[in-house]
Amino acid sequence: MRIKRVAALAATAALAVTMTACGGDEGSGEGSGSGASGIVGKAENQKKLVIGVKGDQPGLGLQTGNQYEGFDIEIGKIIAKGLGVEESGIEWKTTVSNNREPFIQQGTVDLVVATYTINDERKQKINFAGPYFMAGQDLLVKTDSTITGPDQLNGKTVCSVTGSTPAKRIQEEYPQAKLQLFDSYSKCLPVLDNGQVDALTTDDIILAGYAAQDQYVGKFKVVGNTFSEEPYGIGLKKEDTAGCEKVNEILKAAAEDGTYKAAWDATVGKSGTPAPELDTTKLTNCSA
Repeated sequence: MRIKRVAALAATAALAVTMTACGGDEGSGEGSGSGASGIVGKAENQKKLVIGVKGDQPGLGLQTGNQYEGFDIEIGKIIAKGLGVEESGIEWKTTVSNNREPFIQQGTVDLVVATYTINDERKQKINFAGPYFMAGQDLLVKTDSTITGPDQLNGKTVCSVTGSTPAKRIQEEYPQAKLQLFDSYSKCLPVLDNGQVDALTTDDIILAGYAAQDQYVGKFKVVGNTFSEEPYGIGLKKEDTAGCEKVNEILKAAAEDGTYKAAWDATVGKSGTPAPELDTTKLTNCSA
């Protein structure tokens, strides 16, 4: 009898070991399903993703209470869905420019979709999918303004942010313009509205987001004459080549099936700015 009981216990223990080996670690993002790692593995195994976004850019990434809305938010949803994660499985995490790379490297977020310009310095630390939008410095003016580009800024007053690249470019390349500087772009909107300044300058998509705010719809327009290039990408861990390639596949599909255009039209498109064509021939080489 004792021998039978020991044998039964041994069999039970063996079965438990076998089940554990087959099941894997649910929270690791690896070891089950297809055996994929990175964001693909986490999405398959946990059906969850943490996505870093901006919280203070109307039309792009705007946080109100616990809710987020904007073009970047919609792009995040498209990517999550393509990875098999429903909207309910997304945790949005507010990021600022200085913590985007650390958040990715430390695993605080799985992805960053936050008006995140792809450049060589950042590519030393992280990987980029995209670009999903080619931004460029532009001008926001009142709808009845005759300004059509930066060459017409002589003697005009332009609003921007202290220490910003757009302000520096105006100073260096268009020195005949007068600069009015604040610590945030949102503070330029009231003075543009009341005529104290003639234009606001930063990336065109950010300007379109401001113009799409309810209180400014019909009052402002984006000139549409960019004078820099700022390719916005999706940031993820440096070693996650497979995840980067999968995100590029999802972006390509979104361009083809109309979901990319729908995301634009529901957000920054409200400013009257037509949806851009997503050039999928320029998607990054993820292994580079």
